[in-house]
Amino acid sequence: MAWWSREGRDRGSARQRGPEDVAALAARNADGVSYFAVGRVSEAVPRFEDAHEGCIGSLGGDHPHTLTVAGNLAAALVAAGDRRGLELMAANLTDRVRVFGADDPRTLTAADALASAYRLAGRADEAVELSTRVTADRRRILGPTHPDTLVSRMGMALARAAAGDVVSALTLLEVTLHDSEQAHGPRHAHTIALRANAAGCLAALGRSDEAVALFRQAFADSSALLGANHPDTVALHDELLSVLQDGEPRNAASSSASTSANRVEVISST
Repeated sequence: MAWWSREGRDRGSARQRGPEDVAALAARNADGVSYFAVGRVSEAVPRFEDAHEGCIGSLGGDHPHTLTVAGNLAAALVAAGDRRGLELMAANLTDRVRVFGADDPRTLTAADALASAYRLAGRADEAVELSTRVTADRRRILGPTHPDTLVSRMGMALARAAAGDVVSALTLLEVTLHDSEQAHGPRHAHTIALRANAAGCLAALGRSDEAVALFRQAFADSSALLGANHPDTVALHDELLSVLQDGEPRNAASSSASTSANRVEVISST
């Protein structure tokens, strides 16, 4: 039985907690989010584990807070390279479908994260299948240029690139980049991430001059939006130097906004 399984627990017996108890759970989760946001994954994991266990015991396995913290824990485990992360992420998606419904935004968030995690784990075919489905669902429910839809469209393109179809991936990224620029402008986090990933595909296809031009623009826009010392800006600078020196990027997904597997969420204290 999986280590987070709720079998054997009495779902109906979860005791009611006062506001202080929920606030404490929210605080532990928030600590995990803070550590995760600055890349201190090894410190985020135990905080999410503690908050997750507390939520299960105090709120029940199906409470929205519990499902949110489970998703955060899964994301942290994936980032830490712990194989349990993918299993927990898949289980969390199943739970959200059952509790919230397949079309609920919270369910689609979990599905998009799992698709991204599949890609990062080298399971490209599964990533393509799931990301294609999530993208279609978000287009239908949220529209093509909603920020969440843009993330899914980018994830679908990166999944195709991971599966070896870089030409198709580039086409998808270019179309999505155009839509993002029209809807949100050039100095939006998703526009910058899309431009950077399009540049990565161009470099992978041997089109170094075009890649350099896009990386330069992405770097300039990131510097203006986030600052020169922000980790995403620094990563873009490193990618640009790599293409200039070697003709290819170090990493196709050069912005942390590129992967929804890295997305964690806070919970309310009430």
